Amino acid sequence: MAAEPREHTRTYFLGMLARELEARGMNATLRRSPPSLRVTDPDTAMFSETVDCVPLPAGWFYRWSWGDLVERVEDPSAAADRILRVFGGRTGG
Repeated sequence: MAAEPREHTRTYFLGMLARELEARGMNATLRRSPPSLRVTDPDTAMFSETVDCVPLPAGWFYRWSWGDLVERVEDPSAAADRILRVFGGRTGG
């Protein structure tokens, strides 16, 4: 059975975020079902976080595992910056 169009959209947006995170030195593993990213810092694998994305009336947003919004999907660079701040201010790239 083919994936729903909404899942393709999530996978696309999460792929953009994964590229931004990897460019900053983070590990980002795309999970297919349900679509989400598992983000880890390779220097300290003790901390990891899951990020997904959701459609809301104001558009699509990246979202933390605890439900808070990270950033609009149109700005994966800003989302990656915010995620890095949660990982203790790590800067990459």
